[in-house]
Amino acid sequence: MSRPRKAAPAALAAALLAAGLTPLVLAAPAASAAPARFYDDFNGDGYRDLVTAAPSATVGGKARAGAVVVNYGSGSGISGSRHTVITQNTAGVPGTAEQGDEFGSALASGDLDRDGYADLVVGVPDENGESGTAVVVRGGKNGLSGAWTVPDPAPSAHDDYGQSLAVGDFTGDGRADLAVGSTGKDVWIFRGGFTKASGAASRFVLDTDLETGAIYGAEALSAADVNGDGTDDLVITGTYHPDDFTYDDGQLVYTGSAGPSPLTLQTVLRSGGYETAAVGDLNGDGYDDVIAAVPPGTGSANLGGAVRAYLGSASGVRSTPQTTITQDSPGVPGSDEKSDWFGHSLSVGDVNGDGHADVAVGAIYEAIGPDWQTGSVTVLRGSAAGLTGTGAQSFSQDTAGVPGSSEDNDFFGSAVRLSDLNGDHKADLSVGAFGENDSDGAVWSLRGSASGIRTTGAVSFGPATTGVPTTGYPGLGRLMSQ
Repeated sequence: MSRPRKAAPAALAAALLAAGLTPLVLAAPAASAAPARFYDDFNGDGYRDLVTAAPSATVGGKARAGAVVVNYGSGSGISGSRHTVITQNTAGVPGTAEQGDEFGSALASGDLDRDGYADLVVGVPDENGESGTAVVVRGGKNGLSGAWTVPDPAPSAHDDYGQSLAVGDFTGDGRADLAVGSTGKDVWIFRGGFTKASGAASRFVLDTDLETGAIYGAEALSAADVNGDGTDDLVITGTYHPDDFTYDDGQLVYTGSAGPSPLTLQTVLRSGGYETAAVGDLNGDGYDDVIAAVPPGTGSANLGGAVRAYLGSASGVRSTPQTTITQDSPGVPGSDEKSDWFGHSLSVGDVNGDGHADVAVGAIYEAIGPDWQTGSVTVLRGSAAGLTGTGAQSFSQDTAGVPGSSEDNDFFGSAVRLSDLNGDHKADLSVGAFGENDSDGAVWSLRGSASGIRTTGAVSFGPATTGVPTTGYPGLGRLMSQ
């Protein structure tokens, strides 16, 4: 769902009701309870939780069956000990762990059944030989338990159903909807009103085969309110074919609204970006913005990757970027080096509480000293003008206070997430490194503060701490729910 933000005055009340993400007075959890206070608080304790996937984990002796770890937030943040591990062998979860399923290849969350607890949606695109499925794991006062599937409505139209997911109120009825992507030219929207017995209230398909071209394969989906009307819009990242001869990666931005056509195309952003995009209000004007990653080598001034920001407005996302930032931009630590993949992972959140969302950027192939492909994470600041390199911070395992040390092929920054895990209204930085310790993988959490991200009190843990089997190459930290 879209992130907490300052809403334009006219849209504030509607935005709070529709999104259900900013602090509200939470009624006692019951079947008729108000929606969850946060879209990622699975046990209803008032703290946001962290979801990290290990899609290559061995489960029940089945290689690459996949596992998902939920670390519950608290007044002291997260720890390795407060967690739940979910697989397809977990009691109450449909299906069975099978070789190559890669359970956890996509993640999303929101209160789909409006019981006061956030629910977790897990994509399994390789289920049944790349047919794919999506699984909803239900939140409750004791955390996540019990689940149901969201079956593919059109299995002959595509493969890898469940390779991308997003939760948001796209239809403007105050209920959380679920968007599910695949390799095809379609995204399925399941309307809010979910129950474990009957699933979604209804569903419809969003056809991305346009008169002006087509997006093939929804590689990523994001929910955001780019025009400040209180209804979530849908950002689809994929390969854009404007004609039969050319292609370019980019984003389709669909405007959500109530009515017979609840999602309509607003604009196409031909960012050249690969599958990574993120959303949030960078300049504090009440409109969510779209941040897209640009692949390495796109232009002479971009050897190692770039990040591009497109600002929202009352009429939607502006198609001209506000800025493009590389590691050679003023204020950004490091240098623009070939194939660093600056922008491999992105996340948006306000780390210092100034009302402007900041952006965490993973560069998984960054070399640190003599160590090759160890990875780094840069935090870029939001400002009244939008995204800026001024005041940027950079972190690796060689940064003072960060547990561990940089080694070849760690891939620190394979996943990033900015989210307030301790309730102090400042986003903390979570980082995954799926290559840590010979691809066991690991997770770090660094605190947000008024001066930015700090390493004091940083925590780190690997699969052994959380109960994920270390057989094979689990790769904990390959992705995190946003």
